[in-house]
Amino acid sequence: MKKGKFLKGIVTGVAFVTLLAGCGSDTASGSEGESDSDVRTVKIAFDQGSKPITYVDDNGNPTGYDVEVMKLVDELLPEYEFEYVGTTNEDLLIGVQQGKFQAGVKNAFWTEERTENFLYPEEFLGLSSIGLVLTKENAHIKTLEDFASEGMTLAPIAANNAQYTVIDEYNQENPDNPVKLKSGDQFSVDVVQWVNEGRVDGGVSIEGTFEKQVAAEDGPYHNLVNDVVYNEFDVIKTWPLFNLNEEELAAAYDEAIKQLKEENKLSELSEEFYGRDLFKVLDSVDR
Repeated sequence: MKKGKFLKGIVTGVAFVTLLAGCGSDTASGSEGESDSDVRTVKIAFDQGSKPITYVDDNGNPTGYDVEVMKLVDELLPEYEFEYVGTTNEDLLIGVQQGKFQAGVKNAFWTEERTENFLYPEEFLGLSSIGLVLTKENAHIKTLEDFASEGMTLAPIAANNAQYTVIDEYNQENPDNPVKLKSGDQFSVDVVQWVNEGRVDGGVSIEGTFEKQVAAEDGPYHNLVNDVVYNEFDVIKTWPLFNLNEEELAAAYDEAIKQLKEENKLSELSEEFYGRDLFKVLDSVDR
């Protein structure tokens, strides 16, 4: 009788401990589930071949001005976790539009056409110097007006590249002195090579790209540092592109980026990746 009661007590005790363990496990699991449900992971696409704007470093990590800004944005948004996906210009645009990515960064300019397929936030991401790549003997060409007046040929630009829109807008405003603009099949061509080989008189480029390709000692075209020049003709605001359904995410981005601008964090990143604080000329930026 005593033995039976003893065994019954052991079984009851084991069951009780198991029940407590199970309750503890459920509670822990529930807490983790609630925590995870509070944080939404979103995919941020970036062009992995646009150093110093967006690229993958030697250790395989996503970086560049646009990416590092978005990392700071992410730090201010505990309800989100940004996952960076390296890709190409074309895939980024298609992916964001279709919802494969919630947002993308690629030194994107604002264009009317893009507003049909992408959500632009209220706050811009950064500033980009845009200019003409020319041979040394044509270094006297400082503006699009100069380029057009001398009847020079321009490297082709894909129609879906915002640089095409910049030149097209100039042509619309200056019908009596237009730049010879040709649409290319590719998103972009190797401007430095085209200019150096004499296939065209000049090409449009971003200063950061030119600096990394030509001015940098480890640049692929550093051997041409004395043969080609970059002449800036404008500084333009750049933006992240959000999927049209991501209004809440874009609004959260806006609040975070405002704080970063007030703290001069973007100026610091501009200095780090572009070698100059482009925000110092913000008052003269009209696009």
